Amino acid sequence: MEPLQPIGCGCTKPGTDQESTSSNCIPWAKIGVVGTLGLGLWFGVYTNLQSFATFLTYSLLGIARPSQLGDAVQFFVYDTPKVLLLLTLIVFVVGVIRSFFTQERTRRYLAGKRETAGNVMAALLGIVTPFCSCSAVPLFLGFVQAGVPLGVTFSFLIAAPMVNEIALILLYGLLGWKVAALYLGTGLLIAIVAGWVIGRLKLESWTEDWVQEMRAGEAIVFEQQLTWADRLEQGKEAVRDIVGKVWVYVVAGIAVGALIHGYVPEDFMAGIMGKDAWWSVPAAVAVGIPMYSNAAGIVPVVEALLGKGAALGTVLAFMMSVIALSLPEMIILRKVLKLKLIAVFILVVGSGIVGIGYLFNMII
Repeated sequence: MEPLQPIGCGCTKPGTDQESTSSNCIPWAKIGVVGTLGLGLWFGVYTNLQSFATFLTYSLLGIARPSQLGDAVQFFVYDTPKVLLLLTLIVFVVGVIRSFFTQERTRRYLAGKRETAGNVMAALLGIVTPFCSCSAVPLFLGFVQAGVPLGVTFSFLIAAPMVNEIALILLYGLLGWKVAALYLGTGLLIAIVAGWVIGRLKLESWTEDWVQEMRAGEAIVFEQQLTWADRLEQGKEAVRDIVGKVWVYVVAGIAVGALIHGYVPEDFMAGIMGKDAWWSVPAAVAVGIPMYSNAAGIVPVVEALLGKGAALGTVLAFMMSVIALSLPEMIILRKVLKLKLIAVFILVVGSGIVGIGYLFNMII
């Protein structure tokens, strides 16, 4: 692990062997002033979104109140900037934090870890380590090369997409910290237990033959010496990359949520996704598994479903299945896993999600 850069300007002192470069100099006073003003502006806009949405919907647009159209438009106008503001702020912070958790370093942390403790560490690292469906195979191969147990690898592969910063940000912003905390805790539990179960089954032979032939050994690691200027730049790059990619899903998801919020009768949604429908949880998981969406697109729909009377356990089970068992990830993992192991992976994780759904519906 490289030493942390001192909190200061970051320039090399005169007379040292290394030359000072402007890219390493961080004007902390300027950053403090700009950051404070920026946060103040952000907070001012964020706290007045509800008033703005009401004014725009019923005063400027002149939509009748109450009405289905008015409810839908107000939902869309309020949630869209709210979600984008939350994403921009938190993704920047998480982007800086992620600069300390590269894929190479994560692989090295997990190498040699025994199951159980390794499952817990892998699930926790999955929250903060960069991951997307396209990186599933390189990560899997890197873990195999480093000698990481199969079950520990799966704990990471489950937690990374499911318990990510986007899901937690949106759940917190739209449904409150209690729901976000429940999702975090149960998502980690599913990742840990599912990875442990897969590890206990000893299914290493169900990986592709060429994967089994890879010799476990010390993975090649290329460490980057990052300054605080580099880390702040990575935070900005995370905003450009993540928010730039998911804003379309955010708008689409909120649009669907607005239609549900404005036009779907509460009795209808409560009937098919309520607590009294015993089949609703497995049905929601079965529907969610083949779907493809990310947290940005599915969370606004979750908010609307809950607002129309759907049970929390059923809705969270649906969301978990969509995010954790996405079809593109399964297709990509097929390059390194045999179909039997993919089926076990879906069965174990899906069963855990169904169990969590039933549990929430019973106690909440």
